[in-house]
Amino acid sequence: MSDGETCTTCQEQSCSAKDKHRGESDQAFADRQALAARMCRIGHKLVVLSGKGGVGKSTVAVNLACGLAAAGQRVGLLDVDLHGPSVPRMLGIDAVGVHNDGQAMLPARVAGPAGELGVMSIGMMLEDGNQAVVWRGPKKYGAIRQLLQDVAWGDLDYLVVDCPPGTGDEPLAVAELLEGQAEAVVVTSPQELAVADVRRSLGFCRLLNMKIVGVIENFSGYVCPDCGHQAPLFGSGGGQRLAAELDVPFLGSIPIDARVVASGDAGRPVVLDDAHGPVGQAFGRLVKALL
Repeated sequence: MSDGETCTTCQEQSCSAKDKHRGESDQAFADRQALAARMCRIGHKLVVLSGKGGVGKSTVAVNLACGLAAAGQRVGLLDVDLHGPSVPRMLGIDAVGVHNDGQAMLPARVAGPAGELGVMSIGMMLEDGNQAVVWRGPKKYGAIRQLLQDVAWGDLDYLVVDCPPGTGDEPLAVAELLEGQAEAVVVTSPQELAVADVRRSLGFCRLLNMKIVGVIENFSGYVCPDCGHQAPLFGSGGGQRLAAELDVPFLGSIPIDARVVASGDAGRPVVLDDAHGPVGQAFGRLVKALL
């Protein structure tokens, strides 16, 4: 292939895979075309991020994906937390494994009230659930490319990508591979320690020219199972204040509820298991904000 040769993966003239870069190998160009061919069939690529671990980011990603599917959207969920993949367990598919049709890997299917959710995670590829993934940056980058490029995602309205906490290899690889198409949903908890770390995540998004869809505050208050009273165990309003400070949308808050833990351990997300409870309703409001 010569410089300037173009592909025919889509009709968008702005597609980054239209033209071969100067000095780019044939294989690298073919890989970019293959990735573009997958991604141009997906409307929104929502990348769920957090600057700090322990804020319930994977729980948010799983329930947002299930909530969007329940709202009638075509949704895929990609878990790129390579060292701690929790999405398969939270959906009850940790023993499913990965299948292919001879040309691409097939996402696992999780049934919901309004359709199916396609799911892919490195956790589904491990023979032993206790097996540690010990990879450095280049290998992680290659694995994430494969999860985006070699999975038959099909036509989707949303692909929700669950990233590990921080601003390291995994979120950086996703942002680079999606080439300006990634849209960030940033999760925090109310206390200032978490907010300070999430502030760095928002800086990361701006540095990479990633559109910031908004901030979600998790653990915004404990809901008493007996009387329904909500108490702010970790303070309140940190996420909303951060969003106002940095002039980004505040999507909403999610209370603490023991049913979230039970439903996650049982492989049945709370938006499906208790849609009318306080947390289920909170996710319903978040889905409406996204839509």
